[in-house]
Amino acid sequence: MMKSILIIEDDITFGMMLKTWLGKKGFEVSSVSNIARAQKHIEGQGADLILSDLRLPDHDGIDLLKWMNEKEIDIPLIIMTGYADIQSAVQAMKLGARDYVAKPVNPEELLKKMSEALQTKETSAVHNTAKAPAKKSSSAASSNNAETHHAYLEGESDAAKQLYNYVGLVAPTNMSVLINGSSGTGKEYVAHRIHQLSKRNDKPFIAVDCGSIPKELAASEFFGHVKGSFTGALTDKTGAFVAANGGTIFLDEIGNLSYEVQIQLLRALQERKIRPVGSTQEVAVDIRLVSATNENLEQAIEKGTFREDLFHRINEFTLRMPDLKERKEDILLFANFFLDQANKELDKHLIGFDSKASQALLNYHWPGNLRQMKNIVKRATLLAQGSFITLLELGTELLETTTACPASMALRNEETEKEHILEALRQTGNNKSKAAQLLNIDRKTLYNKLKLYNINL
Repeated sequence: MMKSILIIEDDITFGMMLKTWLGKKGFEVSSVSNIARAQKHIEGQGADLILSDLRLPDHDGIDLLKWMNEKEIDIPLIIMTGYADIQSAVQAMKLGARDYVAKPVNPEELLKKMSEALQTKETSAVHNTAKAPAKKSSSAASSNNAETHHAYLEGESDAAKQLYNYVGLVAPTNMSVLINGSSGTGKEYVAHRIHQLSKRNDKPFIAVDCGSIPKELAASEFFGHVKGSFTGALTDKTGAFVAANGGTIFLDEIGNLSYEVQIQLLRALQERKIRPVGSTQEVAVDIRLVSATNENLEQAIEKGTFREDLFHRINEFTLRMPDLKERKEDILLFANFFLDQANKELDKHLIGFDSKASQALLNYHWPGNLRQMKNIVKRATLLAQGSFITLLELGTELLETTTACPASMALRNEETEKEHILEALRQTGNNKSKAAQLLNIDRKTLYNKLKLYNINL
């Protein structure tokens, strides 16, 4: 049966885009632009899941949650919010929001969280327990991940062959693996590949983005909580460690964890036991740990922001992800691979790239790596009028090849990185989105660099 989704979003363009995209994914979608209309829709038609912006013209998502609690309306709600409002998202979680996603929304992450929320609701209705759904949602998330990661190209370059040779060697062991690499190089795919080639491949693969978890919720995300352990804990929550039991847990951007959470994580890894928040019972867990970072953890240890004992625990084997610019032989392979994906998603039938476009792809330095290439190719596929993608559709940033374009301040030299970031922020009046654009990096990478260089705004 088709699931009904209610979107509450006052940005009409984004709301329509989300509605169209979810419609193509097989959902029955309604959209409203304020809380009053949302309340009317919920009382009249209901919904299987609500996606709500945090800030709305008449009230905000927290007011809606309070109203739903008063009316005893049990519909899972996912909050969509900007990075600046993460603290409010924490408050929303305490009032019973099922989850939150940070804007700009990552479509795959949103689908995964929607799947988990809907599975949890479904199983709760059947079993009236909170523990059963988590297992089901984990396997659902795992199968979704398997589908997502199945369609991937490993590459033919020497750097790629060496990387996947190491992956093949370490995967069958139980060693903890640390994947080092720049943002957008495909660290999560490699983590998933390790799981697929391991002896645990019939058990769950659970990915946790440590960069997006507020420290107030980290213990609950990792270890779960029991009903009533804090205000708004309306049901038991199964944490990532229990959900991954028997399988693999992937901790992305592990360098972003607060020092207190690092201590809790180290204890769980050493003792192979976890205690949900608010519980007196310890639960034994058997997991294989794969972590990833784009930070220099040795430097973080010197600064005192990352525990050395945890570093040695997570780093029994290190894999280094090569940047795309180090994989020249793979650039056109990936470009055509992403073109095939974009053709399917956008229902287009482009053949390839013309010679000038191909040369521009090869000459460009790709600061955002595979993620940046995928976005550029998808945009170009949408814009292309003929059978081939040309320089016109690729956009001006790819014309900046051997010499830097004056409109850009792309980060190339680590020694001067901090100065470039400060200058970009000065030029844009501390607008992080525009600064990231000027620096030719994505916004998440900029946030990580601000943290790395202790730049407080």
